[in-house]
Amino acid sequence: MKGLKDKRVLITGGASGIGAATVARFLEEGSHVSILDRDANACAAIRDRLPAIAAALIANVTDLMQVEAAFAEAVRVMGGVDVLINNAGISIRHNFLDITPEEWDQVIAVNLTGVFYVAQTAARHMIERGSGIILQTASTNGVMGYPYYADYNATKAGVIELTKSMALELAPQVRVCAVAPGYVLTPMQRAEYTDAMLEEVNRKIPLRRHAKPEEIAALFAFLASDDAAYATGHVYTLDGGETTGGLASR
Repeated sequence: MKGLKDKRVLITGGASGIGAATVARFLEEGSHVSILDRDANACAAIRDRLPAIAAALIANVTDLMQVEAAFAEAVRVMGGVDVLINNAGISIRHNFLDITPEEWDQVIAVNLTGVFYVAQTAARHMIERGSGIILQTASTNGVMGYPYYADYNATKAGVIELTKSMALELAPQVRVCAVAPGYVLTPMQRAEYTDAMLEEVNRKIPLRRHAKPEEIAALFAFLASDDAAYATGHVYTLDGGETTGGLASR
């Protein structure tokens, strides 16, 4: 991708899943990459696997003081942040009627408030230096109805609207986009499936499979590159056609 060599990239939730795949992709592109994650063990593991990582910063995105301190350290280590991949998130599968206030608060805190904290901190830095790119992980759950994830769905819809609002306010200095993956086969996701469950989900996807984390990472790399210099304010869906046909694709 054009323009990614020597870009300074911060990836939240970068120690596992889509985040880890995105770390690897930007390193392949020659970028300087730091990760921000709350899981110290996972951070240690990915640094062993990818020693070129500039910094692995332990922080909880729901705590603004931790976010600001970690971001300041990323700036110190890399000399600045050109690209933010705002990816940290959680989900809890349960019936709507069974969601507790504590669970609701937890999902909102990580997936929406945490995204806001990191995005605002990064945006202030980028506006001050005159340029930057913020890419956020949304989901097809933010544009379609899915059972058993009401709290998660609400947060991803919020990320989409936050992204659009940010793009309007931060232009022309900072580009802001979101990526909305469909089903992605991370190791954690695969562990939740029996073979029969996996096949059942795959049958409703026109391409008949889940996305690989590396495919989501590739879209992040494109949107951060100079090839996407005119892209801002939009959500880019990558779902194997799942949401294209409505009932026809179910």
